[in-house]
Amino acid sequence: MDYTKDWSLFKSVSLLLFLAHSALAQSNIVVIIDSSLSEGAAWVQESVSIAQRKSGESLKENIVSLSLEDEESSEALFCSLLYNNGASVVLDLAAGGWMYGRDHAAAHGVPYVRVQISNYQWMSAVDSFLQSRNATDAALIFGSEDQLDQALYYLVEGSVIRVIVLHGIETNSTETLKKMRPAPSYYVIIGTTEELNMLFSKALNNNLVTRDSRWTLVATDVKPKAFDFSLVTGTTAVTLLVPSEKVCCTVRDVSVDCACSSLNIARQLIEVSMTKLAQALKAPDVEDIKGDCKQPPDTPKLTNSFYNALQQQVNSWTNVDWNVEKKQVVPQMEFSLMAINSTSQTEIGSWTTLAQLDLNPSYKNSPIRRFFKIGAVLAHPWLYRKKGGKEDEYEGYCMSLAQRLAEGMEFDFQFVLPEDSQYGARQKNGSWNGLVGDLAKGLTDIIVAPLTMTSEREEVIDFVAPYFDQSGISIVIRKSQREESLFKFMTVLKPEVWVSIVAALVVTGIMIWLLDRYSPYSAQNNAALYPANCRKFTLKESFWFALTSFTPQGGGEAPKALSGRTLVAAYWLFVVLMLATFTANLAAFLTVERMQTPVSSLQELAGQSKINYTVLQSTSTEQYFTNMAAAEEELYRVWKELTLNSTSDQSKYRVWDYPIKEQYTHILKVIDETGPVATAEEGFDKVLDNEKGQFAFIHDASEIRYKVYHSCLLTEVGEAFAEQPYAIAVQQGSHLQDEISRAILELQKERYFEVLSAEFWNASARSACPNDNDSEGITLQSLGGVFIATLIGLALAMIALAIEVMYHKRGQPKVNSGNPKLAMKMGGESRGVIDVVPVYH
Repeated sequence: MDYTKDWSLFKSVSLLLFLAHSALAQSNIVVIIDSSLSEGAAWVQESVSIAQRKSGESLKENIVSLSLEDEESSEALFCSLLYNNGASVVLDLAAGGWMYGRDHAAAHGVPYVRVQISNYQWMSAVDSFLQSRNATDAALIFGSEDQLDQALYYLVEGSVIRVIVLHGIETNSTETLKKMRPAPSYYVIIGTTEELNMLFSKALNNNLVTRDSRWTLVATDVKPKAFDFSLVTGTTAVTLLVPSEKVCCTVRDVSVDCACSSLNIARQLIEVSMTKLAQALKAPDVEDIKGDCKQPPDTPKLTNSFYNALQQQVNSWTNVDWNVEKKQVVPQMEFSLMAINSTSQTEIGSWTTLAQLDLNPSYKNSPIRRFFKIGAVLAHPWLYRKKGGKEDEYEGYCMSLAQRLAEGMEFDFQFVLPEDSQYGARQKNGSWNGLVGDLAKGLTDIIVAPLTMTSEREEVIDFVAPYFDQSGISIVIRKSQREESLFKFMTVLKPEVWVSIVAALVVTGIMIWLLDRYSPYSAQNNAALYPANCRKFTLKESFWFALTSFTPQGGGEAPKALSGRTLVAAYWLFVVLMLATFTANLAAFLTVERMQTPVSSLQELAGQSKINYTVLQSTSTEQYFTNMAAAEEELYRVWKELTLNSTSDQSKYRVWDYPIKEQYTHILKVIDETGPVATAEEGFDKVLDNEKGQFAFIHDASEIRYKVYHSCLLTEVGEAFAEQPYAIAVQQGSHLQDEISRAILELQKERYFEVLSAEFWNASARSACPNDNDSEGITLQSLGGVFIATLIGLALAMIALAIEVMYHKRGQPKVNSGNPKLAMKMGGESRGVIDVVPVYH
């Protein structure tokens, strides 16, 4: 028997069986890494080789490169690997974790493990330090793009500081930082020690390091001695944040000889984590599981044995925690904080995963005074430019309030006006404009303006406690100006009536003269029948009689003839009627003019067509009418469906008219036709430009009240409606919300807002306006023409007197004193003429 051949055959079979068993026992590990981590795949492959060597397990890595820009491809690859190869465990190395991989692993009973290899804890340490210095904004500059991508997950999840994220310091990024107004007060550079030296040197060369800026340099490696301390010169001071040497021991899973100088923290974490996983895969009942992402099993396989084994492995890893809920391996980091200037390096504190920030008590922290960008809109009396001041010097209610808040909260501020000068409304594409849009985009930190609290706005910003009492919507129009005229009483009758009266007077005077002259029974033609001093109606006397008949004194002695008396009687009737008509119309004219009020409420405004009106665009006022009109349309739709529904009892809804007035629909239609105004000043100007008071501006009640107090031409119509409070707004989730709310409550306790309101809304400002109270009677300016007519009559009388005197003197003969023979023979007065007869001897 040939034992040699049998032994050779036995060895060959055993080898084949071993290789087959090894192939069958191979564990597939699905590894998820960020696509931006360029060296991640090589680190994983190297770590798998080391883990196989240390654990004796056969491992096969299947890498899924996660790209947020094309996540569907990553999902398809993950499902393909799970379906074709199966997986013993899913190792998630992505910076933000991958919920898709975690959920599908759990659905199929595949263990899921996440290892935090990103700069998440570096960002947390930086955030804590900046908050301790009351920083509200910071420019984060990263040495590599993968560091930037990793940091974004923390900034989105946990940072309360507004940041500007930049990759490196290049010409364009430097210009961006310099153009920002206000410029960031804090700058943070994150990268390896070599990258810190390079980027800080560029910052110095580009004049970004100023006396008013604070720089924090964060090292991602453990090489503090490699930092170029010579870069910190003069008055420049920086803070250096570096991992302590304990971190080297933690990530290497050793207690001595940690070798920090050549350590890559992320790479070493992957290596040790892979080894721990390989040891945990030795647990019983751990095997590759295949599955279909579209049809996961109803009852996934239990993974308790693997997680128990893994927890034992993690517990043996010094300063590393296992988060059971998140299935995450979290290394405990420790960072040292050093204050560096041109002469010394001083350790000022530390940051650890458990204890967070711990500053030395002896360290004197001198934080930069906080700086906030406050959004506001120019509108009296809230905020307006100071007369004679600079472009950025303001006055008003909001200016006083912002200054008081700045004093109490210790911050500096700058008002930032929106480009469109709007308060903020949702656009058709879902974005917001105006103040709300700027705050939501992070262009401002706070809004201090007459901003109403609405549920729509609270979807994108947060409001603090209201600072202004209930304000609402009101209507302002220009006062109807009475036509002031000295001869206003003449406007009671039309010009043609006055001409007719004068014509009647002239014709009557001529007719009286003709009747008295030709009537055989007149006093002029029957002198014997009447006394010698009986009135004879010459043409002059006839006109005087016709004119004086309009006065209460009467025309005097009437004609004697029947024909003349008949004419006078008819004329007197005409005079009585005309005087009564004039008196009645004058009283009615003055009364109606004083009682003129165009409208007195919103309902009256909607029910007329003479007065146009508008609102300020992108405000809660415009939104109010839009919503009310939409509500009316919805009510009409429901009512129509109710009345036309054949299944309902139509007798209940049998009406002749629609029971709800569609006034808001009409108001919104007029507003759209007129066109909303861009600014409140434009709306008030339109009201003032319409001298007839036929234009109304529907706007904020408090602003209208201020304008009415300071303009004698404006008047407020009716009572305010749709009342809502005004409040300060901050960005969503901002830590300023609670701080400002407390400050507002303290000011309310001090009754500060009552004093401030009295300063701007003071009715005594109208004392300079003329009294237009109807009970004061008719003004002299309205009836001044009567006195002028009297004065004109007086002037004419004086002129007539002068003419009479002159005429009388011209009719007197000149007496010659040298001729005694001259004599005057005075005859009797015949028709008022003195006859002068010379006598010669």
